Amino acid sequence: MTSFDPRSALDSLAAEYAARAAAIRRDLARSHSPDFAEQATQRENDEVLEALLAEAEAGLRQVGLARLRLAEGRYGYCLRCGEPIDERRLAALPTAEFCLQCADRAG
Repeated sequence: MTSFDPRSALDSLAAEYAARAAAIRRDLARSHSPDFAEQATQRENDEVLEALLAEAEAGLRQVGLARLRLAEGRYGYCLRCGEPIDERRLAALPTAEFCLQCADRAG
């Protein structure tokens, strides 16, 4: 079993979020149909795309914060209790800020 590499995991996650955001921005930049009914549907779809873009941007912010914790030597420690976050949790959720126990209590 290989050990978890947080830098690589965060880089991969950042690339995924950035690609997703770029694709959504391209879709949002496209022109709308001159047909009013079709345009109304397209604008509704734009609202969904805007929500997905906000999600991708939030993910990028979370990756940035995790990278900052990594640079400061605080990555992998719960922000609430200070205990180490299980490596399996970090592998599944590289931006995890809380250990499983604290995340369960918060949520």
